[in-house]
Amino acid sequence: MNNVGVTSSNLIAQAPAGGGAALDQVFGMTAAAGVISLFLLYLAVMHRTRRITWLQRLADYAGEKLHRPGWVALPLVMFISTILTAFFGFIWDVSLHIGRGRDEGPLANPAHYFILVGLFFLFIAGALAIILPRDEKPGPAAIKITRTWYAPTGGLLIAGSGLYALIGFPLDDIWHRMFGQDVTLWGPTHLMLIGGAGLSLVGVLLLEHEGRVAMASTAVTTAATAGEPDGETTADPAQAVDSRKRSIITWFMRSSAFGGLVIGLSVFQIEYDFGVEQFRLVFQPLLMTAAGAFALIAARLMVGRGSALFAVAFAAVIREITALIVGPVLGEPHSVFTLYLGMAVVVEIMGLTTLVHRRLLFGAVTGVAVGTVGLYLESMWVDAVFLYPWPNSMWVEALATCIPAGLVVGLTAGLFAQALSGDGLPRPAVRRSIVVAMVLVLGGSVANGLMIDVPQGASATVSLTDAPREDGFRMVTATVSIDPSDLVSDDPEWVSILAWQGAGDSLHGLVVDNLERTGPGEYRSTRAMPVDGTWKTFLRIQDGRTMAGAPIFMAADEGIGAEEVPATTEFTREFQYETKLLQRERSFDHPAWLFTAACLVVLACSLALIWSLSWGAARISLATPGNTATKGSKERSRV
Repeated sequence: MNNVGVTSSNLIAQAPAGGGAALDQVFGMTAAAGVISLFLLYLAVMHRTRRITWLQRLADYAGEKLHRPGWVALPLVMFISTILTAFFGFIWDVSLHIGRGRDEGPLANPAHYFILVGLFFLFIAGALAIILPRDEKPGPAAIKITRTWYAPTGGLLIAGSGLYALIGFPLDDIWHRMFGQDVTLWGPTHLMLIGGAGLSLVGVLLLEHEGRVAMASTAVTTAATAGEPDGETTADPAQAVDSRKRSIITWFMRSSAFGGLVIGLSVFQIEYDFGVEQFRLVFQPLLMTAAGAFALIAARLMVGRGSALFAVAFAAVIREITALIVGPVLGEPHSVFTLYLGMAVVVEIMGLTTLVHRRLLFGAVTGVAVGTVGLYLESMWVDAVFLYPWPNSMWVEALATCIPAGLVVGLTAGLFAQALSGDGLPRPAVRRSIVVAMVLVLGGSVANGLMIDVPQGASATVSLTDAPREDGFRMVTATVSIDPSDLVSDDPEWVSILAWQGAGDSLHGLVVDNLERTGPGEYRSTRAMPVDGTWKTFLRIQDGRTMAGAPIFMAADEGIGAEEVPATTEFTREFQYETKLLQRERSFDHPAWLFTAACLVVLACSLALIWSLSWGAARISLATPGNTATKGSKERSRV
């Protein structure tokens, strides 16, 4: 780097066309956030001083329908609608970037409005849970704000998760100004956006649990006042029917929440769902194992039989509806998704054993089963619908990461379920060790997945043959000769041509072709690819840790000062670091320490969010009547 002395303020000020939003859009978003914050403050004051009554009436109505306290029911209703809005905007946004390339800022992309509205209202849902309790302490784990104002722990965690995600929006544009547009889902600030929204589902589950505990306490008190032993009601058939109805509603509501958690934890895989994965394929089974093990094991332990199957069915319906709207209806690239059915079947079968009564052991054993048998069953779905099926050569490395990941994530799911079960928690040292082990194992697995080798001196000779034009674009088929011929094994993750960000009425801006092997180092197209307009078309290889690309056609881009790479009839080009092709707008002209420091800041914020959720679960567990940290003593509420 020759600009080591460049300061971060200068980098931000440069702001080329490919480097972030115009400042007026950033200021506009900041002003909107300020207005919303002032409105929430006004609403809190008016509600708590009893100058308005409509908010309480609305909460009471929601509570009557959902059989939960109003401070739980109204935030839950708002959360469901807003998280679905944000998820739709997220999928649409990813498809727009894949099919059309970068946008000019947060307000220049229609999908961003759905994301922003969803995230703002996600924060508001948590804020409402904090504002609404007025004449009561909302559960034994409530946190004291003022002398007479208590807020549910789950509400604070939802608001905190929403705020964490919202902060990612302005930071994302600052990031782009400093480092260019890293058009990948796994950009650090992008992970803040999706991580905050996805993990907010944990806060929702905690809030719902606080509501059930509060209602149970109220029922016991009411029954005791009426003289009924142990809080039992009289044997009224109408009451029995109503009780069964409430149980069914509760089961569906909680199972749906875990279905939402499946969706929230699976969003990290979206690049694989579209077929434009920018990282090694071994990440996909790892992410599937982590998401499936936590959400489905916790669902089975906390809700009961059939809940894991219902959760994956709920998630599949939402994902398919979203994919159909974004794809065929709006005309953007279509995505597939992980089904998780095989993993859910494994969890339900394990739930029939006696292990289900020992939550930590059940979590550990079932997590390993999810990362092996469940993963194998899921691979059949991957082979059937995904663009890149898993090669046999990848399974050794996949199992080496998925088995320990399934173990520690399953343990964490068991710990989470035990925290809200009424049986109390293990000693602080044990529960801290479980959470820390999960972070370390997943961190090590991610570090392994990020290890790639770019072959030096390797090249590809490509011969192009014109095919009929499509959407007005020049289309070609290719024959490829890789040098050295043994660079790629007989069973690679992929040897393919990717064309994206070119739009088009029928091509929709994304074309992927898995090449057919015709001999040692020799491959040919199975379909025509676009090579003009705004398309970026290049050859990709991934074989174990070898991962590289060679350009076939790259459109000129004045915004970043990039010249066209022409698609001539025949050419030889060296393989290079693929990120420079996939993330063409990304700037590598900055001090290395600055990028590392920025990533560490985001990592620290993410770990703080995980710690907060762990702390919240422990606090609620230890404050629940009858719970103790160990069988013989009460411990402090910390993780």
